[in-house]
Amino acid sequence: MYHLNRASNTVLLKGVNSLEHLLEETVLHLHINHKELPPEKKKVIENIRMQDDILTGKNVLVVDDDVRNLFALTTVFERYNINVVTAESGKEAIQIINDDKQKVDMVLMDIMMPEMDGYETTQKIRREHKNNTLPIIAVTAKAMKGDRQKCIEAGASDYITKPLKIDQLLSLMRVWFYK
Repeated sequence: MYHLNRASNTVLLKGVNSLEHLLEETVLHLHINHKELPPEKKKVIENIRMQDDILTGKNVLVVDDDVRNLFALTTVFERYNINVVTAESGKEAIQIINDDKQKVDMVLMDIMMPEMDGYETTQKIRREHKNNTLPIIAVTAKAMKGDRQKCIEAGASDYITKPLKIDQLLSLMRVWFYK
């Protein structure tokens, strides 16, 4: 029921592009891979997303100890005009969030990191900064039973597994910005 109420808060205004926006909203909320749609529908979705994508201009903090993952996500996010801030450790992530000059709209938190793992980092962000509205998406390579619940209990807003499917990640990020 909660998901239905949340989804019903999105109102589509009737206008010239209302069918196109309805298609985009349907694809977004049902987590449909738009690349599997017929070519004309795929083009409609891509045009809408490039014009008024909610991710455009957002500041996303990507926390991962593997620089290859940081580079790959930075490259993808730049195509969507997403501003990327990177941190290679939990401590560095907390310093960035503490920096008043650096606005962070969302955090992608790797769970398996040395020293301070993603669980501990997420807990510190929630506890020390009293920040309950910042979306934190846990990213983990080990998809063990109970991992999702453990991430949520640590304070993560949501959870996604590696290897990341970019369309799925972007869709998940959009959902959290629409809230």
